[in-house]
Amino acid sequence: MLLLDDLSKDYDGFWALRDLTLEIPDGEFFCFLGPNGAGKTTTIKIITGLLRPAKGRALICGRDIQRQPLEAKRLIGYIPDTPYLYEKLSGRDFMHFVGKLYDMERPEVNAATEKYFHAFRIAHAADNLIENYSFGMRQKLCFAAAFLHRPRVLVVDEPMVGLDPQSARTLKNFLREFCAGGGTVFLSTHILAIAEELCDRLGIITHGTLKFLGSLPELRRSLSREGSLEDLFLELTAEGVTDESENPFAQGAPAAPPAI
Repeated sequence: MLLLDDLSKDYDGFWALRDLTLEIPDGEFFCFLGPNGAGKTTTIKIITGLLRPAKGRALICGRDIQRQPLEAKRLIGYIPDTPYLYEKLSGRDFMHFVGKLYDMERPEVNAATEKYFHAFRIAHAADNLIENYSFGMRQKLCFAAAFLHRPRVLVVDEPMVGLDPQSARTLKNFLREFCAGGGTVFLSTHILAIAEELCDRLGIITHGTLKFLGSLPELRRSLSREGSLEDLFLELTAEGVTDESENPFAQGAPAAPPAI
């Protein structure tokens, strides 16, 4: 379970996040949506321990990410929007590096590496240096590493960037299976068709404030009309679009390697 309790974050007086409270239970596929600069990236970086909130807390299965960072991060798999990896390692070596961080036995890492590398069609490059991977291959390696230690919560930021259709379908299936097994998915995306296809509930944020929380049918009822998620989202956020040139912190702190 993921609990965000009264989270707020400011950057030199600019409030990127205000009083965000969410409770996402085991087994739920939750999509977090909003215009550019709305506070999505700030929220994700707080959840994964890359940013400290001005107030409030983020709990991963009861562990506070700030007060119990090691315990909490053991329960998280993080797939960032940009795959920052250690380029002088091979894909296989990177998986073993991640496995050691989680005290996994080598046979267990080997078995998981074979499973996910074949599923995402990068087995042929397992022993190549990551510096020679394409963007899409790097993204697939991030997925494999995120699933490696069998996390309880997956935090996923724009997962389909750089993926071919077959790999995108594979990832969707893995995410569905993860939730069916009791895991929690927190996904942020601008591709609203993906959210409409996959989510159990969604949250829509604008100007750092949660604008809507509920299922897609509940969103339709709240706006008193039918329509696609894209249509409803655009109507709800019509006054919430942010010019990123006015918000130098729209993308949060400088990017870092995945919080593994």
